[in-house]
Amino acid sequence: MPQRDASLFKTDAIPEETQKFNARIITAIESGPELWDLERDLVRAARREGKGIFPLEPFDKDAQTFGIHGPGGKLPLRIIRPESTEERGAFLHIHGGGWVYGNADMQDQRLKELANDTGLACVSVEYRLAPENPYPAAPDDCEAAALWLANGADGLVNTDFLAIGGESAGGHLATNALLRLRNKHNMTPYHAALLIAGIYDLGMTPSAANYSSNLILRHKDMVNFSACLLQNNEDRRNPDVSPLYASMHDMPPVHFTVGTADALLDDSLFMSDCWLQHQDDVELDIYPGGCHVFQYFDELKQARDSRKAMHAFLNRQIEKQSKV
Repeated sequence: MPQRDASLFKTDAIPEETQKFNARIITAIESGPELWDLERDLVRAARREGKGIFPLEPFDKDAQTFGIHGPGGKLPLRIIRPESTEERGAFLHIHGGGWVYGNADMQDQRLKELANDTGLACVSVEYRLAPENPYPAAPDDCEAAALWLANGADGLVNTDFLAIGGESAGGHLATNALLRLRNKHNMTPYHAALLIAGIYDLGMTPSAANYSSNLILRHKDMVNFSACLLQNNEDRRNPDVSPLYASMHDMPPVHFTVGTADALLDDSLFMSDCWLQHQDDVELDIYPGGCHVFQYFDELKQARDSRKAMHAFLNRQIEKQSKV
């Protein structure tokens, strides 16, 4: 169940390595160009080349890319399979990037690590990005991918065990997909969820509304990202827009992870409590001083520890499901 320990939120709990890393990231952001003054396509291209804050991950030469029928036409999916272990199921991954940035192939190495550690084939979704494709395009695409896996994935991957997850906006979209499968299709096929620093209230939780740091995800970024997604005056308390306002009944076991220096800290704290009201298998992994999606940065011990904890959670859920 979620762990509440006041010591995790104290400054002296932050490892020296994390403090130095955070200071370096803030300096890099403050000394660089303003993100929102740059052409969006240039930012997207720079991210693909590893020129931004986030490190470039090598593309997996063995990954398979193909398309399924989606609500906007062909919906590309990317499969990364375990190398040296039996395929035991599938993990549907939904990338972050504020619904504006990111691609299905930009986290190949982390997904390969997950596949090798758990035996789950990782299926990453190339959902349509905002602002070119505003709400509900991205949620519609992720719903279609989640439904495709739930219906057997055309036999392309083992679906005996199904997990879903993502980071930041991907956590939002993964939660939304679970709710849509339950509400629209009367299906609860996923056995586990893995949610990294997700955003669950697009109206902003207190930690997001009051965030004043320039560490990775700024207040300005959250305002602009949500404006790119929501272009038709959508109700930000609509559960399909902000999953925090949904009832979380019939949701699978879940592992939340977030750092205390993340603007979206409250989103994970609040959502884990909502989930716990209906599901007793809820894990909340909190890292002192961890910035937004610090798991991207392999140089940090906290990042490596967090990924190990997530993979251990999935392995426990796979074992539990195998006994049912």
